Amino acid sequence: MNLSARISSTIALLLLLLPLLGGCVAVVATGAVATGSAVHDRRSTGIVIDDKRIQLSAYDTINKDKELVLRNRVMIAVYNGTMLLMGEVRTPELKARAEETVTGFEGVRRIVNEIDIMEPEGFWARRNDNRLTARVKLALLDAVSTPGFDPTRVKVSTAHRTVYLQGILKAEEDEIATEIARNVNGVERVVKVFEYTGD
Repeated sequence: MNLSARISSTIALLLLLLPLLGGCVAVVATGAVATGSAVHDRRSTGIVIDDKRIQLSAYDTINKDKELVLRNRVMIAVYNGTMLLMGEVRTPELKARAEETVTGFEGVRRIVNEIDIMEPEGFWARRNDNRLTARVKLALLDAVSTPGFDPTRVKVSTAHRTVYLQGILKAEEDEIATEIARNVNGVERVVKVFEYTGD
């Protein structure tokens, strides 16, 4: 077999195997992200991975309930076993149903249901929420001059101009993060879902 034929057969084999390797790449990438974020995190690497697993499983469960998915918006953020539900649903029954749907996941210590009962906001309002999240994260970076404060320890989520802050912080870090978030233009309300450490 000549060199050209060998190269062609090797490329063909690799192309056939590529779909099978996609899962491996995802696992390696997820592990790298989890490990990289855990460097500054007060959670263990195992808890960081568990939080991500819980969040993905909860979204999967919510997405199977067509009533919750259609014409409603349920967002989920998990940090250190605390599951935060945000967004908008049309009725109080749907708010309760969203919480019931995600209750019972292994590793969840607490569910905080902050879903608002209102007509879900449209595409541009959601896009504005994404911008607010980015602006709050950027503003938190300015606080790095505060001794011991690491802005990567604060998880930021936004739903209809309300900013939700999660993390394991010291009391003084809570005050810094909350004040910064409150002063970002466009933020209407800040909800803290922190846990506290004395370290």
